[in-house]
Amino acid sequence: MSRTWFITGASSGFGRQLTELLLARGDRVAATVRKADALADVKAQYGDRLWVGILDVVDGAAVRRVVASAFAGLGRIDVVVSNAGYALLGAAEEVDDAQIERQFDTNLLGSIHVARAVIPQLREQGGGRIIQISSMVGQGSYPTMGVYAASKWGIEGFYEGTIPEIASFGIEVTLVEPGASRTNFGTSSAAFGQRMEVYEQTAAGEFRRLVASAGLEMFRGDPRKVAQAIIDSAEQSPAPRRLTLGSDAYAFVHDALTSRLAALEAQKDVAHSTDIDP
Repeated sequence: MSRTWFITGASSGFGRQLTELLLARGDRVAATVRKADALADVKAQYGDRLWVGILDVVDGAAVRRVVASAFAGLGRIDVVVSNAGYALLGAAEEVDDAQIERQFDTNLLGSIHVARAVIPQLREQGGGRIIQISSMVGQGSYPTMGVYAASKWGIEGFYEGTIPEIASFGIEVTLVEPGASRTNFGTSSAAFGQRMEVYEQTAAGEFRRLVASAGLEMFRGDPRKVAQAIIDSAEQSPAPRRLTLGSDAYAFVHDALTSRLAALEAQKDVAHSTDIDP
């Protein structure tokens, strides 16, 4: 049975891959982009099965308006994919206030705007699925990725609180944590801070050199396969809370969680010692 999907940030990357795969299998897609002609070729091929809305998720009022229009125009929407976002790269001192604000406005507040706009619609129709595109750095980080990681940790924290709030309405959520994939993540979809010489001999400089020398080898993820795994996850019931995609993501998240748990266990006695005496 065909489904109807709502996808933000559909002009490129995972959003574009999802849109193409879903339409090819016969589903309907409501796709949002920032430029009117970004999906012109796809629209020409699939016609009315592709609904296109112009949207920058930093505008909360626009998010509510576009979401309402999509639900009104298409009726039931089964799956919402909150995908719009980008990476800001640079050491904490290398990025400026405006860049940091834009990163959080897009990745964190924008994703929250989408969630708050679709939850009432999904609740009123009796349920649905939300898929939030996060990142493997939603569980850890690398040098020069602190601000980007903070935006992903933020949206994961938001959904940790929201998931139990909406479960009784039949709304399920999956946080997708991909590794480095061969999209335009590190080029046109990224923003960079002002590189400072003083960081060249630090962990930030070492990481930049590692990325530069590794080239495509560092980006192991196949965007088409990632998109297909995301689509497949929508068929799982109950929905997986998190979906880690990529061998690099698995290794990174596994290390982050096991090392964090070991550190917590080492502090058990100290933690208990601060309780009020019986």
